[in-house]
Amino acid sequence: MWPAAKPFFDHLAALGNAIALREGSRTLSYAQLLAEVEVRSQQLQQLGARRVALALDNGIDWVLWDLATLQAGLVCVPLPGFFSSSQQAHVLDSAGIDCLISVQPYPSFVQALSDLHLRPMPQAAALHAGTCKITYTSGTTGQPKGVCLDIATQLAVAHSLVQASASCKVERHLCVLPLATLLENIAGVYAPLLAGAQIELMPMAQIGLLGASQFDLPRFLGALAHAQPNSLILLPQLLLALVSAAERGLPVPNSLRFIAVGGGRVASQLLQRADALGLPVFEGYGLSECASVVCLNTPENRRIGTVGQPLPHLQVRLGVDQQVEVKGPRLLGYLGEPSTTEQWLGTGDLGHFDGKFLVLHGRKKHQFITAYGRNVNPEWVEAELVQQLPIAQAWLHGEALPGNVAVLVPRFANTSDEQLAAAVAAANQALPDYARVHHWLRAEHPFSSSNELATSNGRLRRNALFNHYQSAIAQLMATESCYGDA
Repeated sequence: MWPAAKPFFDHLAALGNAIALREGSRTLSYAQLLAEVEVRSQQLQQLGARRVALALDNGIDWVLWDLATLQAGLVCVPLPGFFSSSQQAHVLDSAGIDCLISVQPYPSFVQALSDLHLRPMPQAAALHAGTCKITYTSGTTGQPKGVCLDIATQLAVAHSLVQASASCKVERHLCVLPLATLLENIAGVYAPLLAGAQIELMPMAQIGLLGASQFDLPRFLGALAHAQPNSLILLPQLLLALVSAAERGLPVPNSLRFIAVGGGRVASQLLQRADALGLPVFEGYGLSECASVVCLNTPENRRIGTVGQPLPHLQVRLGVDQQVEVKGPRLLGYLGEPSTTEQWLGTGDLGHFDGKFLVLHGRKKHQFITAYGRNVNPEWVEAELVQQLPIAQAWLHGEALPGNVAVLVPRFANTSDEQLAAAVAAANQALPDYARVHHWLRAEHPFSSSNELATSNGRLRRNALFNHYQSAIAQLMATESCYGDA
């Protein structure tokens, strides 16, 4: 067992017969959970596994195997189902995986026991001392990058999250995001277990998340109705779907006490809409390098338009050019790269403080400068655009241009140009002149991983979008006035 994990397992043992996990009709108490984990831990040790990849759908078994690697003192590598086959192969090879837990066979792996698949340890990069989990960031260019974490850092975040949500008395948490996502792994499994809560687990298709980007709202609402959770973790687009459904009079359970939202910019307008419905939404901010959550709004300290205050286990400051920097528990290093020695970690995000609350502007590398010398963070504008019902996706470009241009993906096939224009005008009302959308184009196709205009988890590939639409933008700017508003 990893030494720092012992207090965690001792705490779980003290919870005895309280229900820990539920998936359909299957339930496990905390005592049963630990017994199941022990069996799996012994299987892994008997097989001689050292680096274990999890390629399972959301469910009780995912949690048990994750905890089993922790108890056995092995390295766990969650394998996201939304990664492409080439990205998954990169993860397996670069992390030196010798044991794969999957219901499906993988090339080069030989089945050993049930869902356990083995192969000789391939040539792989040495790990930073103490690495018990490698989480891969999808990125917007190139192959995913491995972030090496120890268990103490992960549990520090989990303990802070328990403290932050304590007043909500969360008794049931529904895992909505893939468990291979570090945010759900830490905040949706470790934190609820520390709080003695019950974790509700369902396959991703039952939740309504199909593939990399498909979403089934009726299934999602059905999952909420069935689980009656007290807490959820949502991405901005999922929160938008929930709020829009509630505004249309569709049933949303009144059991909800804490809805955390993160993973992308959230428009203040959306949070205000949630407030009007009485939905307890709390925006946060984090990064894989800090084992997910860094800042979070809480019932006691909440300010719309901010990502909240830093969690108690770390410190946050602004460095050069208003870049957000973090000090405290963090990654041991990137896989295959030297350990970092700087005390303060530069996040690549820009922001400012409103009192003790952090306000994010966007990624430093995404910021562009207009022909009039104004800095614009496109994520801010894009978040406002997708709040409008006719717009499903938006990409903003304005580098060295006298007017900003947006490429828009309509939400519905029959959305007219007039409806898109009205949506742009409505979004512009919340923006200063320099950040407004002055011109727009209708996208040829949705931005997706299949056309390489977005990553497998929906992040825009900005360089690819620019290369794809560069000539269309140039033609638009040559034929229209560059000074009028849309």
